[in-house]
Amino acid sequence: MRSLLIRTTMLSATVLCGFRPAMARAQQTPLTPNQALAHDIYKQLIEINSVDSVGSVTKAVDAMAARFRAAGFPAADVQVLTPAGHPTKANLVVRYHGTRHDKKPLLLLAHLDVVAALRSDWSMDPFALTEKDGYYYGRGTSDDKAMASIFVANLLRDKAAGWKPERDIILALTADEESGDANGVEWLVANHKDLIDAAYAINEGGGGSIRDGKPFSNSIQAAEKVSVHFTVSTANSGGHSSVPRPDNAIYELAHALLKLEHFQFPVELNEVSRAYLSETGASDTSAAGAAMRAIVANPGDSAAAAVLSAEPRYNSMLRTTCVATRLAGGHAYNALPQTATANVNCRIVPTQSPEDVQATLARVIADTGVRINPLFPLPKDRAAPSPLTPELMNAVTRITHDMFGPNVIVVPVMSTGATDGRFLRAAGIPTYGVSGILSNGDSHAHGRDERMWIKSYYDGQEFLYRLTHALAGGK
Repeated sequence: MRSLLIRTTMLSATVLCGFRPAMARAQQTPLTPNQALAHDIYKQLIEINSVDSVGSVTKAVDAMAARFRAAGFPAADVQVLTPAGHPTKANLVVRYHGTRHDKKPLLLLAHLDVVAALRSDWSMDPFALTEKDGYYYGRGTSDDKAMASIFVANLLRDKAAGWKPERDIILALTADEESGDANGVEWLVANHKDLIDAAYAINEGGGGSIRDGKPFSNSIQAAEKVSVHFTVSTANSGGHSSVPRPDNAIYELAHALLKLEHFQFPVELNEVSRAYLSETGASDTSAAGAAMRAIVANPGDSAAAAVLSAEPRYNSMLRTTCVATRLAGGHAYNALPQTATANVNCRIVPTQSPEDVQATLARVIADTGVRINPLFPLPKDRAAPSPLTPELMNAVTRITHDMFGPNVIVVPVMSTGATDGRFLRAAGIPTYGVSGILSNGDSHAHGRDERMWIKSYYDGQEFLYRLTHALAGGK
């Protein structure tokens, strides 16, 4: 997953750190055959270096393809697809045929690329699956090789059992979600949409939280913000620093950035963010909970908006946000700057367009003489929130309550970060981030000693097994 992991669920931020020792003391029971298969696949994937910049996703794809072929999947249903000029960025698409052709398929999506990890930074080898203190450690253990290995293991389990789903099940394991110029989902949508077209997709981006040592919530990511970078810049002829002039490029840029700092986009809720605030606020007795209930009733409630906006994670759920992330200016210590430039990263709510955001920012800084331009071409397709359909919501809720208890709340969320779900939503494939993997917020994804709580991994395997069967039908 790119950027901040707020999309797992905002509620995970309330988890008490006191639960960690209990997890460390937890003794793991012997693995079942299905769990052992998932463990072996998980280990194999972790130990393949698929770092987006220097590793090879193709090696991981080939290893998984070999497993499916050995399990009896026809060669025509196990396709390795590689963009031209990117030999290490292959994608795997596997189709498990159902019995009914009048129902569109279910797509299971996970990415195999990971962010960089240096052995010198870690307390262990990042490309070895290490079991310690109730956790699995290794790069990708939480993002996203857990879901990838679970999907593979569960489909192999179903194949061995002779299970016949009603709708086709498609598995797509892809490259370059974290970064890079060969994003697998975007490329598949553009070049092989027929292979992945589905009624809806299950992806990363969800998860669950633990509070006071007990399962508390399970989230369904049904929307996400769009990340757009703008270059804010100014230039003039410069000159000698001994003769200052009022049109200093650095000062001009600074004035513009101060205006952007103090500008706030209005509250703009959608179906998903409204449902999140409603569900979360219903069980929150704090001032924030009261503000959530108030702003759902009236998005124009400025007092409620002020309360929520004071907390960065809630503020990001209410509106489009823009923030300066990089700065450059000048060319010599003794010369007036000829140029000054900043990067402004905007996270845009699904109901706004990048063009509207750019136009708004341009108006905010219009009197400074500073220019604003997209760093990259603006996204053309709008990724609308995925509808909270009863079929999906009821299945997730039922399985959540069966596995974790009737008091665990199921919460729709809008990610403030980004996943590959945005490409599917823009292509007309509703996408839901949901995993049943509960967390106390200490996975260290993208960081040093990334890890996955062992119990959560196998709970996620069972949850996704049940969810796939519920959504695909069959027997």
